[in-house]
Amino acid sequence: MEMSFFFKGLLVGFSIAAPVGPIGVLCIRRSLTYGKMTGFVSGLGAATADAMYGCIAGFGLSFISNFLVAQQIWFKIIGGLFLGYLGLKTFLEKPAKEAAKSTENFGVFASTFFLTITNPMTILSFLAIFAGLGLATANHYFDAVILVLGVFLGSASWWLLLASGVSLFREKFSDRILQAVNQVSGIIILAFGIIALVTGIKG
Repeated sequence: MEMSFFFKGLLVGFSIAAPVGPIGVLCIRRSLTYGKMTGFVSGLGAATADAMYGCIAGFGLSFISNFLVAQQIWFKIIGGLFLGYLGLKTFLEKPAKEAAKSTENFGVFASTFFLTITNPMTILSFLAIFAGLGLATANHYFDAVILVLGVFLGSASWWLLLASGVSLFREKFSDRILQAVNQVSGIIILAFGIIALVTGIKG
């Protein structure tokens, strides 16, 4: 076993999660609206999907990655429609008066997991990064498991850092500002959805 796979996995997971996209906007908005835990749980949904894609790349499951890439048009359309739904829902939502319940946290986890898993381009990113860092040499199952664990923890650490940092400002925002956050976030998420949908339709 090479522990270097674990630390490289941490680096990959963190770097894949860090760029701010629709998931980042959702996490920021939910951290401000519902608190750190809900924002972090949102990120965990994306981290879990990242780990699954990392597993596909780490174990060399090329038949799965080939299928995902071949069906990317449909994934973009489905993901774009779901982003559009979330964008409209976020835009119209009123500021929360209390933290989300555990059942609601399951919903926010599922939504970010679904959005991440319907982006098959992520698997291409993992394949490219793994090859560039020499992670394709993980020829033992245990090494691959350590690698995927690193990816998950690296991604999760970013979402914890983001949710914790953003939630520090939660008490300083009035309902009016939080309503504006909902509206701006909804517009941004809707824009991401339209882009994904148009890209998918154009093929």
